Amino acid sequence: MSPDQRFTRWVRVALAAFVLLFVYFMVADSFMPLTPQARIMRPVTRIAPELSAPVVEVVVRDHQHVDKGDVLFRLDAAPYEIAVEKAQLNVEQAAQENDRLQADLAAARASLSAAQANASELNSERQRAQSLVGRQSISRQQYEQRVSAANTANADVRAAEAKITSLEAQLGEEGNANLRLRQARNALANARLDLERTEVRALEAGQVTNLQLQAGDYVQAGQPVLALVGGGVDIVADFREKSLRHVRVGDEAKVVLDALPGHIFAGHVTALDAGVREGQVSANGQLADIPTSDRWVRDAQRLRLHVALDAPLEEMPPSGARASVQLLPGEHTLAHPFAWLQVHLISWLHYVY
Repeated sequence: MSPDQRFTRWVRVALAAFVLLFVYFMVADSFMPLTPQARIMRPVTRIAPELSAPVVEVVVRDHQHVDKGDVLFRLDAAPYEIAVEKAQLNVEQAAQENDRLQADLAAARASLSAAQANASELNSERQRAQSLVGRQSISRQQYEQRVSAANTANADVRAAEAKITSLEAQLGEEGNANLRLRQARNALANARLDLERTEVRALEAGQVTNLQLQAGDYVQAGQPVLALVGGGVDIVADFREKSLRHVRVGDEAKVVLDALPGHIFAGHVTALDAGVREGQVSANGQLADIPTSDRWVRDAQRLRLHVALDAPLEEMPPSGARASVQLLPGEHTLAHPFAWLQVHLISWLHYVY
């Protein structure tokens, strides 16, 4: 065989190999998609105090594991202890004010009884005087004096009744339903809650990471100052949208971690995101911003799906660790052997990159 014939043969072999690989990658991208764009995501809880105050003690250390309810750091409690004491005094003052109003109410009711008795007597005298003046047994002036006295007594009764009504409105309901006591006790409960909040606790179990907080730092309410990395694992993988045409929730998946070359972990698809940031339009009052590109072939859009491992890992990887995900759509079982070869090749390549 001449050199030209051998060259021609190798060119044909190369072209055939290129066509076969091209067809293989086209089929594989649809029926056994693989992506190296995957990460291990663990839940990160950002801890923020609910009060603004100086930090007096940081209880935890960096990289320490904490359980739910453990104290992380303490704030200066002195102002809030004073607030609790003030609220307790307000409760006592409210109780004393109620006692005073009850005493005033009892005195007003006694005054009403006396005014009613006096008015009853003077009204009787006015009626007698009215019969006597008709017979001219008393003078007209004496009659008018009795009428005036009776009217004054009736006004005293109405004033006493109005005072009782006012005192009853100020006192309100008695016992635990009293508004003044309920307000004071509510303020006391709020002050005690603020005092409890000076001890900032972990809402979930996790590991403290990148701890920068120190005693003496002044923290603002609602501003995160500490992060806890939880124990859950969520694997997020980004695929070209055309690669997900045949993927459904529950399909089998294989995961290869960059940190553990040669190991393949079984998992399954748990969810597919409903969209990406480019698919969200904010109501900012601006006109449409249309991106321009002079490329004939644009970049493919990537969509994100979530994968859960079928068995827990012996050692928890850090949040953000890189991974590769091989999907095995359940409707195309003939592609599974090729997917098995792909994912094992990737796991072996992790030894060198």
